[in-house]
Amino acid sequence: MAEKKGSKLEKKLTIKQENSWLTIDKKQEKEIYTFSESYKNFLNVAKTEREVVDFVIATATKHGFKQIEKTKKLKPGDKVIVTSMKKNLALAVIGKTPIEKGMKILTSHIDSPRLDLKQKPLYEDKDAELALFKTHYYGGIKKYQWVNIPLAIHGVISRADGKLIDVNIGEDPDDPVLVIGDLLPHLSRKAQGKRELFEGIKGEELRLIVGSRPLKTEKDAKRKLKLNILNILNKKYGIVEEDLISAELEVVPALPSRDVGLDRSLVGGYGHDDRVCAFTTLMATCELKNPKRTAMTLFFDKEEVGSVGATGAQSNFFELCAGEILERLTPKYKYSTLKRALATSRAISADVAAGMHPVFKDVYEKQNAAKLGHGVVICKYGGARGKQGANDASAEYVGEIRALFNKKKIPWQYAELGKVDEGGGGTVARFIARYNLNVVDCGPPVISMHSPFEIVSKIDLYFAYLAYKEFQLAE
Repeated sequence: MAEKKGSKLEKKLTIKQENSWLTIDKKQEKEIYTFSESYKNFLNVAKTEREVVDFVIATATKHGFKQIEKTKKLKPGDKVIVTSMKKNLALAVIGKTPIEKGMKILTSHIDSPRLDLKQKPLYEDKDAELALFKTHYYGGIKKYQWVNIPLAIHGVISRADGKLIDVNIGEDPDDPVLVIGDLLPHLSRKAQGKRELFEGIKGEELRLIVGSRPLKTEKDAKRKLKLNILNILNKKYGIVEEDLISAELEVVPALPSRDVGLDRSLVGGYGHDDRVCAFTTLMATCELKNPKRTAMTLFFDKEEVGSVGATGAQSNFFELCAGEILERLTPKYKYSTLKRALATSRAISADVAAGMHPVFKDVYEKQNAAKLGHGVVICKYGGARGKQGANDASAEYVGEIRALFNKKKIPWQYAELGKVDEGGGGTVARFIARYNLNVVDCGPPVISMHSPFEIVSKIDLYFAYLAYKEFQLAE
């Protein structure tokens, strides 16, 4: 029996959300797969905040952006970079409309859940005769997901002489990798079997195996295993144990991004949350030429731990960036001009949404759940249980964004983060909103969020890029 197509009134009045793969032509399909290859390369080389900042600066510079310190005056069409502490930054393209009439702002965050080395990480276990690093997890992770996979260390060490040493161990095919060993099933029934899932591995059990060979040459040394690791680090980086106290060393999966699915329609990799939005907003902004309104794109750190600190969205970095630009446009501007420029701006908080999981569907409210392959997700509010910590965009602003996407034929969907009493989460939107501006969350859906290997759809990735580009181009 043929399927009923539905009445004309039904088509007119109800929401139609097709799988986006059904709506594209061959040309777009080629663009989508080409764009995803660039994104996979980005994921492979930018696994930490500092690495993302370096990538953004290098890419933006190729597209004509200059460090704002090198400019005295700005005019429409100029492109500038504002950096902060090597862990967050902003790009701006000066528009034709006076800045006090508002900007078009994109924000994303460039930190992802991970493990950090403790400040005094190295020790020797005499019973097992292994050298290990102690870690402290960062952000919301399922700790058991980080065992028995190859791990790498990225970061910097500030030596006593002031020299900053870059560290990257585990990414080159010839590098060794590190691993957190789990307990074998033959002996784990009592030790782990009665634990709840989230405590299957505890925080203090996330310890990296870094060596098993003692240093032969030092016969009188008390800890030959530990000394051997320190000796290796000293020869490679010129550091001593105390230098690790002034280090930022992040433990990330030593896994490259890969195509997922026999149809290659998905991308798997570490850090989609929220680097999928960092990459797409970057590429959208780099391609802007003479926008009507000044376009600013912000890349924040520390979102996964509450947007705190000097590089988080709760800092004054956004205000500083706007002030730096105004100063070069209107040297004698008033403070009220800055506040008006912020309050009349419109923003998209570019952050990911939870894609519906095919097995654990019960935690989603299906009518308001995101699906991979159905386009970018508009999320009016986030928060948890009663919208706690939400931004909650106005009806007028959501309508404006929806109308823009419809006009530009960008597939979009609406979603919330699961059932009301199930949990929740927040973004930087609420911290941007404190400047009295309109902001809404918008980004691609993700499956396996906060895991070492997350999944996004290539078509959602591509249309996120187009959505952000059209947003900044629009009046």
